Amino acid sequence: MALIKTDLLTKKYGKVTAVSDLSLEIGTGVVGLIGANGAGKSTFIKMVLGLLPPTSGTARVLDFDIATQGPEIREQVGYMPEHDCLPPDVSATEFVVHMGRLAGLPKTAARERTADTLRHVGLYEERYRPIGGYSTGMKQRVKLAQALVHDPKLVLLDEPTNGLDPAGRDDMLGLIRRIGTEFGISVLVASHLLGELERVCDHVVVIDAGRLLRSSSTADITAASGHIAVEVSERTDVLAAALRTAGLNVTAVGDLLEIDLDDDGTYDVVRDNVAHLGLGLIRLEQRRHRMSEIFTEPAGAVDVNAG
Repeated sequence: MALIKTDLLTKKYGKVTAVSDLSLEIGTGVVGLIGANGAGKSTFIKMVLGLLPPTSGTARVLDFDIATQGPEIREQVGYMPEHDCLPPDVSATEFVVHMGRLAGLPKTAARERTADTLRHVGLYEERYRPIGGYSTGMKQRVKLAQALVHDPKLVLLDEPTNGLDPAGRDDMLGLIRRIGTEFGISVLVASHLLGELERVCDHVVVIDAGRLLRSSSTADITAASGHIAVEVSERTDVLAAALRTAGLNVTAVGDLLEIDLDDDGTYDVVRDNVAHLGLGLIRLEQRRHRMSEIFTEPAGAVDVNAG
């Protein structure tokens, strides 16, 4: 089932096109929305929440029309904005209860859900302190809690690791993964940090300058390539020359050699040449694709699959 489905969705600000003819389907699980800053991620999220009218095109979220059913969408979808939007003079409990009430929860249920949600995000002991005294990481957790308090079917997270140190980012990514695996809530997480989404997402949607570049499973993008990576302790250039003489296609990438993998015999040729030259073998492995390569492949080289 597609939780979000768009058809030629476009948003223009004057002469600037933020989102252009975007047609895609986003299903259940943890889905990453990848793009550089200014790629159109936040604009896309605001449109599918019914907060920003599209210039043209259509979209449905949980089978609601974004043009006419924004309130219905926001009742069933949680949203964690990128910007700092928290009131400094109230506690996390007060704020999350208030957001739960706005989402339609009765008072008692809102307080119960708030306590449970703040415990899940690791703020239970700090729940009565004013938010203004919180660290950046704690504020991000409050924003996450208010997005989850009404038990939505889908949460939209806009740059959830912004401003966090490495440990804080790891904690936030762990929470995001738990939302999808333990809570059973589908997640769309927007970020410009490719490596982070590679760690937590089942599927990725890549946009560049407002256009769809690719939509596919994380496993497909990071699948093993047709190359092996070789790293030796010294004389990399000598090994490269020997392998070329042996008929292999070799490319030097920093301290690594990338070699076309013709068949399993390629490993034997590399091993024998390393041994013959008396070199120390540090690494010999089949190379995997990286998400960053999506943005460096030549036009037409990336297969766009929007289904």
